[in-house]
Amino acid sequence: MTRIDDVARAAGVSTATVSRALRGLPMVSEKTRRRVLDAAARLGYIASPSASRLAGGRTGCVGVVVPRITRWFFSTVVEAAEESLHEAGYDVLLFNLGGSEQARLKLLHTGALRQRVDAVMMISMPLLAEDFAAVSRLELPGVTVSSGTPVPGWPSVRIDDVAAARDAVEHLIGLGHTRIARICGKSSDELAFTTHVDRQDGYHAALRGAGIRPDPALEVEGALDLAGGVAATEELLRRGVPFSAIYAICDEAAMGALTALRRHGLRVPEDVSLVGIDDHDLAPAIGLTTVAQPAAEQGRRAVETLLSPTVPDGAVLLPTRLIIRESTAAPRSTLE
Repeated sequence: MTRIDDVARAAGVSTATVSRALRGLPMVSEKTRRRVLDAAARLGYIASPSASRLAGGRTGCVGVVVPRITRWFFSTVVEAAEESLHEAGYDVLLFNLGGSEQARLKLLHTGALRQRVDAVMMISMPLLAEDFAAVSRLELPGVTVSSGTPVPGWPSVRIDDVAAARDAVEHLIGLGHTRIARICGKSSDELAFTTHVDRQDGYHAALRGAGIRPDPALEVEGALDLAGGVAATEELLRRGVPFSAIYAICDEAAMGALTALRRHGLRVPEDVSLVGIDDHDLAPAIGLTTVAQPAAEQGRRAVETLLSPTVPDGAVLLPTRLIIRESTAAPRSTLE
């Protein structure tokens, strides 16, 4: 089945230009439009029902729903998606839930989305059983990004969060660490999404695979930001349990852990090794070992999927990779 990126390669243009050319939008020269049309005809490109509905929509707008726009991952995905959508001739309407469950319910169950957009992109959105009927009533094409909750009939773009966590913890185990603390998301968060659950599973799998029994005293909940990382590390130190390394499920929490450790006169990695997940823009500056995920690429691929003539079979999984920097080393001792 021919994809929009196949047409783009054949015509020597971007997927956004293909979309604009096929929809008859301006900002495409007649020569380029003809090249795109010829490539599409030659390859037998036929737009999918979702892409056709999006192209023929009433608003020319795509709704992007995000739990908290202030978080690095969410803002990075949104920025990349917005750029790609603008290139393709669409406007973006951002729905920032601000961590509020009530805002999520209002958005899904009042018809606000259907009235204002032609398609929906949901980023790390948790959905309950009663939400699926509301999403179905939208009768809109859509795509999910990051783990969130799969929506029947919608493609998804994400990483393997279990594997990413396992890689991070196995790196620490390979250095000789056996007492590895974990900073995780707060189960009490109104919009607790599945990322922290998957990354918990990866942590436990890595420990058990090395014959290490997980210790609940080493697992501390905290908000997935710098302040949450500080608070969680302070709590870990108050508990007085021995550990030689900390695995934080996102880089922002890892940065908070680094701040708290330094406040207590502890050196990284001499006293405590530290690893995160994301490859935040600031991770290289502080020498943070992390498992990099392609945040911006997830946004771009989500837009490409919305415009694609075919719906992928299952999730589009993008690769992650371990980046070793100065924050991890072999243990010299275990903190008591």
